[in-house]
Amino acid sequence: MNKNPLVLILLGKSGAGKGTQLDLLKNNLKLDFIGTGELLRNRKKIEDFTGKKIADVIDNGGIIATPVPFKLWMDSFENIKNSGDIENGLIIDGSPRKIKEAWLLDDALDWFEWNKRVKIILIDISNEEAISRLTRRKTCPQCGKIMMFSKDMEDIENCPNCGSKLVKRQDDTAERIQKRLEWFDDEVGQVIKYYEDNNKLIRVNGEQSVDDVYSDIIKAIENDND
Repeated sequence: MNKNPLVLILLGKSGAGKGTQLDLLKNNLKLDFIGTGELLRNRKKIEDFTGKKIADVIDNGGIIATPVPFKLWMDSFENIKNSGDIENGLIIDGSPRKIKEAWLLDDALDWFEWNKRVKIILIDISNEEAISRLTRRKTCPQCGKIMMFSKDMEDIENCPNCGSKLVKRQDDTAERIQKRLEWFDDEVGQVIKYYEDNNKLIRVNGEQSVDDVYSDIIKAIENDND
């Protein structure tokens, strides 16, 4: 059992490449994983009031009320603790997205005695870069692979995994992306400021290659040991 496990929290705008880095970190560092989106998708399968409400809010592009993901985190943390605690570390995706969630997450990590080595990584990209990437983003309808293109990358038409024709998401229009970015600045911006004011935030330049972003995250973890 690791008495001071690494707890990684990744923040970043849509298009910052969090998903790619999450996969690399999970696989290479053998980290336990809690994804708020995955927890909500599983919870909505239970056809009670909360399950139906989650489905309705998600399907209409709304934001889930803070108590719902918080309960799901607490249940997941309890399961990990009871199974023998964290072995190598834990990575949390999709939260906190509101300042209340940041406060509650701090309290939860303290409660489960995982508060000694918490690293908050912001994969930082400009709004211009986010819009450029998201308006060019494509997905594979067959295998689900997401292709993200930075400004200096050439678009491709077919999925590199299965060869199917890639398609654009309907909500990846400049207008909708701008609204998502405004929401990020308003809501997640408060979270970023909170962590920054408490000297907990580590900024990583997200406008680099995937390998360079990953390398900078690893350096930040290794150079910032408590």
